[in-house]
Amino acid sequence: MKQVEVNFDGLVGPTHNYAGLSFGNVASLNNANAISSPKQAAKQGLSKMKALADMGLVQGVLAPQERPDIATLRRLGFTGSDATVLERAAKQSREVFLACCSASSMWTANAATVSPSADTADGRVHFTPANLTNKFHRSLEPEVTGRILKSTFADDKYFAHHTHLPDNEHFGDEGAANHTRLCSDYGHAGLELFVYGRHAFDSSKPQPTRYPARQTLEASQAIARLHGLDDDGVVYIQQNPDVIDQGVFHNDVIAVGNQNVLFFHEQAFHEKQRALDEIRAKFGDGDLHFVEVKTSDVSIQDAVTTYLFNTQIVTLPDGNMTIIAPTECRDNTAVSTYLDKLVTQSTPIKSVNYFDVKQSMRNGGGPACLRLRVALAEQEVKAVNPNTLINDAQFARLNAWVDKHYRDELTEDALRDPQLLTESRTALDELTQLLKLGSVYPFQQD
Repeated sequence: MKQVEVNFDGLVGPTHNYAGLSFGNVASLNNANAISSPKQAAKQGLSKMKALADMGLVQGVLAPQERPDIATLRRLGFTGSDATVLERAAKQSREVFLACCSASSMWTANAATVSPSADTADGRVHFTPANLTNKFHRSLEPEVTGRILKSTFADDKYFAHHTHLPDNEHFGDEGAANHTRLCSDYGHAGLELFVYGRHAFDSSKPQPTRYPARQTLEASQAIARLHGLDDDGVVYIQQNPDVIDQGVFHNDVIAVGNQNVLFFHEQAFHEKQRALDEIRAKFGDGDLHFVEVKTSDVSIQDAVTTYLFNTQIVTLPDGNMTIIAPTECRDNTAVSTYLDKLVTQSTPIKSVNYFDVKQSMRNGGGPACLRLRVALAEQEVKAVNPNTLINDAQFARLNAWVDKHYRDELTEDALRDPQLLTESRTALDELTQLLKLGSVYPFQQD
């Protein structure tokens, strides 16, 4: 059965700002409190989506969350009108207020884990939203994420939706950022790789000491059970605790896979050789390419700074693969030298395309953070909400929507402006009509 991989990118929300909320994410911390540009961020993301669609790929878009999150602020005891809630929260609990203004849902690699129909017991595409329990600002996302996914993939003949895992650190789940899939072809049964940072119930096992390990083995195992995956189609790999402590907060900052290629840094995995041997044994027949980057070529620091591995590897219609990289990779001598050499070697990766996504990069997310990968058969693509797929007309409509509703600049003080809340809700209400999502936001349901 012919399948394609569709990238669903997160549309950057109207409150895109730099609050430095993500401990363990070096870029996020380094750019805390800088002035952001929501309009530029959204347009950079849309430009990348349109470019991939122009390359002949199927490209989708996922809506952002409602922010500021007034409902959560009310749950936490802030009362009065919406304007009063904003003012009181900003004055009495700055950290909580900023968390409730975060636009982090733009990084849809954390939206969910997705298993294609070729891998699952019931032959449907399975979605489980990530609970993101490690960070308060991200833990606010799963419920609305689930609604958006159900509105995007609505036909239960083809799609199965699960509730996110229990909101507890023992089942900390970060979604597709710690999951990748290898296969000979998108339509054939693949090998799903679940990369975890720690064992939740066994503290004697290796774990980082400086920064948190956000994904647990137990969460990964639960996702595999929910999705009906066969044991022979799954490999569990522990992330190297040392690289987590160097700022590699998700596996997709140090490794990325596509079809028969696994592109990774030599320090990415704990017990690396055991993991690679198991991958090779379970992958079966067919060419499998391990593209391992040595520390002598690219340091961990350069990998984290440029997000070399937080790039997308996509298969073009001609069968060749290309890397979708941020311009930071091009501007770093060690990384650009490595990539220039890579495309001349005997792997399926034949080219690199560079994109300016600086607004996202400064907040801690590269091209791969911005997208959720969904392998779909032809009839499954037809069952997707067509208004969420990017074409010339929808790209133009979304660009005009951004121009109409987004601010050029945003400071921390502006986040408490009640007018920003009104602007954001007006924008999102119009967006749900553009994308035909129905009422997915709390303010619409209230």
